[in-house]
Amino acid sequence: MTPAGIREVAARAGVSVGTVSNFLNHPDRLSEAMAKRVTEAIDAVGFVPSNAARQLRMGVSSVIGYLASDIGNPHFGEIATSVQARASELGLSVFIADAQEDPRQEDAYLDAFAQHHVRGLLVASHHPVEDRLALLRRRGTPSVLVGQRASSTEQPSVSVDEFSGGRQAVEHLRDAGCRRIAFVGGPAGIVQVAARRAGADAAAEAHGLRLSEIVVAERSVAAGRAAGAAIAEMTAGARPDGVFAVNDLLALGILQELVGRGVRVPEDLALIGYDDNEFAEASLIPLSSISRRHRDVGEFVVDALFETMEQRSPAELHCELEPILVARRSTLGFSRG
Repeated sequence: MTPAGIREVAARAGVSVGTVSNFLNHPDRLSEAMAKRVTEAIDAVGFVPSNAARQLRMGVSSVIGYLASDIGNPHFGEIATSVQARASELGLSVFIADAQEDPRQEDAYLDAFAQHHVRGLLVASHHPVEDRLALLRRRGTPSVLVGQRASSTEQPSVSVDEFSGGRQAVEHLRDAGCRRIAFVGGPAGIVQVAARRAGADAAAEAHGLRLSEIVVAERSVAAGRAAGAAIAEMTAGARPDGVFAVNDLLALGILQELVGRGVRVPEDLALIGYDDNEFAEASLIPLSSISRRHRDVGEFVVDALFETMEQRSPAELHCELEPILVARRSTLGFSRG
């Protein structure tokens, strides 16, 4: 049996197809009596409106896309939770895609989002993506860059001051009494990593300290364990007494390895991470970290995208949030021997 369509509803109600269309898309334009008449006809013929089809005809969708660089990283997952909550408040649904730090996968998802006519995009990428977003913008799909400051005066972005975060981390270690500080991070080609390192270097220079460095190929717990093993195997005189890991996953891996090898944290070595993800506080030794304010970022990016979609200028084209130091036991119990 062929499903009832808009013409059947119009015939049943004794109104024009345009009146039924107005009821579906602009119900405020109909009188209460007329709206009741159309409603009864819809119920009688069993008509089910197609939101997707109607949105395509109108050129408006209630769906936005969130493209994360690596949803397995709690940082992106926590932003996604905030994005969904704020979008729901605004009557929007969110499709989430995970590029797994692969630029080709990123391009494929951007194509898919465009083909499905999402109303707007939130893009958290570690790769140069502004040219691609500019092309989508010219084709009618606005976007907000998440987690890095856009260079274009036409591309809205919401980011965190990573330089300040790196500076705060090293200053905290210095204030705790550390003098031999190591930076664990990489790859340097990632904008956020480079900015955190620059902030750390600036703090070290300001206090007459010199950072050592342990370069890692990825920012994972496994890479942290390898770095922790390298630190534990150093002689006591050569070993750093403070470590700044460029994210919490690395820091947690370092912590696991150091404790397993008999290096006491924080008594022998103070350790601070970055992101303040959900595991930092829950760790056996609660981890000091630099908070990137995931909830705030999620709310800000959705608000900026909503204003852009409504053809209003965002309150700030490039919103840069100040990160927050969260001090816990992994640094607060350090003691210079």
